[in-house]
Amino acid sequence: MVQIGYTMLTEHSGPRDLVDHVVAAEDAGFDFSVTSDHYFPWLASQGHAPYAWTVLGAAAQATRRIPLMTYVTCPTTRYHPAVVAQKAATMQLLSQGRFRLGLGSGENLNEHVVGGGWPAASVRLEKLEEAVVIIRALFAGEELTHQGRHFEVRDARLWDLPDTPPPIGVAVSGDRSCRLAGRLADLVIATQPRAELIDAFDRYGGAGKPRVGQIPVSYGTDRAAAVARAHDQFRWFGFGWKVNSEIPGPAGFEGASQFVRPETVAESIPCGDDVDAFVEAVLPYADAGFDEIAFVQVGGDQQLPFIRWAEQTLLPALRAALRP
Repeated sequence: MVQIGYTMLTEHSGPRDLVDHVVAAEDAGFDFSVTSDHYFPWLASQGHAPYAWTVLGAAAQATRRIPLMTYVTCPTTRYHPAVVAQKAATMQLLSQGRFRLGLGSGENLNEHVVGGGWPAASVRLEKLEEAVVIIRALFAGEELTHQGRHFEVRDARLWDLPDTPPPIGVAVSGDRSCRLAGRLADLVIATQPRAELIDAFDRYGGAGKPRVGQIPVSYGTDRAAAVARAHDQFRWFGFGWKVNSEIPGPAGFEGASQFVRPETVAESIPCGDDVDAFVEAVLPYADAGFDEIAFVQVGGDQQLPFIRWAEQTLLPALRAALRP
């Protein structure tokens, strides 16, 4: 059975609201949750970027059942992989085994803040692979000294380790990242319903492992307002990962998206309250092989209305449509 998740989008809400939202999502019956890990919003109109790991710690204490996951953390620039390992192990203990560590090669938007330039995609994937190796070694309880191509670790050890380490997910966008994920990850992460990504992940060793996707939506009883909100805050989404990973800040996304029209956004993001349209937008993910699909509701002030509507209308319709 396909599981349906909820996204705590740190770009859309402040930290206290994010925790309230995931509590409501748990109560509404969502199967899992994911959390973005950003230093900047994509566009200034989104208006937020609290520290995701503090939010996750609070969410672990405020919830009882719902799994938590980073979607995704970059363990190579703003954070050192040894520090990510410590944070993730602590989260697994706080959540009593409900945490998964989603990793990716990062975006200039978030990683440029520590300086040092923004490397080419091939180098970013090299760094991600080395980071995963370091994190796994620390999860295994090793006292680690590592001198690699990109990272140095000196006499590191995690003193508080869960019995079961957090599963590691890797975000993919092409063949090389799928190869990395198939070899080193416990699950795969993607933001588009591309069956070729799932096929490549399986081919490189990921067969039988979870596949987690994400879909933006803009719920609202006034469809025109829902379209306007999606255009105002999410018009960057259609550029694709190769573009979105390179632009360094909200001003860059403002300029790059200035000619995107509202109707173009509405063609790729379901808007309004037509439940059939939302279900139809999800089906390509299931058809592509995803077994977990997380919604991103656009607009911080629309999270609770969306969650209530999902509980009453959307989740029952999806579970009927996606029943094996």
